[in-house]
Amino acid sequence: MAELTTKYLGLSLANPLIVGSSGLTDSADNILELEKAGAGAVVLKSLFEEQIMLEVDASLKEAYQNDMIYSAKSETLDYIDIHIRERTLSAYIELIKEAKKKVMIPVIASINCVSSAEWINFANYFEEAGADALELNIAILPSDEETEADKIEKVYFDIIEKVISRIKIPLSIKMSSSFTNLAQMIKRLSETGINSIVMFNRFYTPDFDINNFTEKSSNTFSTPEESGNTRRWMGIMSSKVNCDLAASTGIHSAEDLIKQLLAGAKAVQAVSTIYRNGKDQIQKMLGGLNQWMDEKGYNTIEQFRGKLSQEKTANPSAYERIQFMKYFSEIK
Repeated sequence: MAELTTKYLGLSLANPLIVGSSGLTDSADNILELEKAGAGAVVLKSLFEEQIMLEVDASLKEAYQNDMIYSAKSETLDYIDIHIRERTLSAYIELIKEAKKKVMIPVIASINCVSSAEWINFANYFEEAGADALELNIAILPSDEETEADKIEKVYFDIIEKVISRIKIPLSIKMSSSFTNLAQMIKRLSETGINSIVMFNRFYTPDFDINNFTEKSSNTFSTPEESGNTRRWMGIMSSKVNCDLAASTGIHSAEDLIKQLLAGAKAVQAVSTIYRNGKDQIQKMLGGLNQWMDEKGYNTIEQFRGKLSQEKTANPSAYERIQFMKYFSEIK
């Protein structure tokens, strides 16, 4: 039987399949079940900076509107702010501690962040609680026509600089693919001292109910078709960066897992396929990887990792060709 062990974030994983940040990883009991199912590591459900900010804003608004209960004194309002942050932080720290008591696999804390505000201090508490690493999911949609691209990029580097100065555990950045020069951004991020880049996060996709004229969510779960964009950039960048790369989005099967490893991924993150198919899907994917490696004569993942990256493939231009040119240019 093939050996599936891998190194990611400097951590030893029994296999490269990580359960990504989601409701699947929001309790120690769930994480224990994922470990039993075969997960190589887990990323805890994210602590959302925006959610904390919105809760603080809502409580402050209530305070201003109800003078009979709340004083307008600044120290009272400061207490509301601090209380909400500390309550949220305490619950998350407890999740880390409980998970570390119950499982042996690496537990990676996660913060979904949109700024380089004071929440960065939370990183220290996660390290002290026993988290094996920290993943920062930096989700900034470049939708403001008044904000120049370099200002959006700067937020990433400001966050990284501040967090690296505060923690000793490995640091990973989960990033968007929405950059003018994505290759340059990935390369620059890899040179900051971080240990990994996760490609890529997914933004909320709005849809419309055309009968009731309301907005609703669509594409809550990823599809296998979405893995192509990650695979392209994994193949292009895996030999050009100074840190690990992990693949995310659209990884639903053993075949999807194998393809990302062939492109150069050190690890992959799966969520949607486990929601759809249950925790047994983890063993199905790992079993498929093991069978494929046995059939191809591979004893370790390192023997084929990156075998089809742009640097090593016989047809490197395929990574950059426009779809139309490949398939439709000869149609009469």
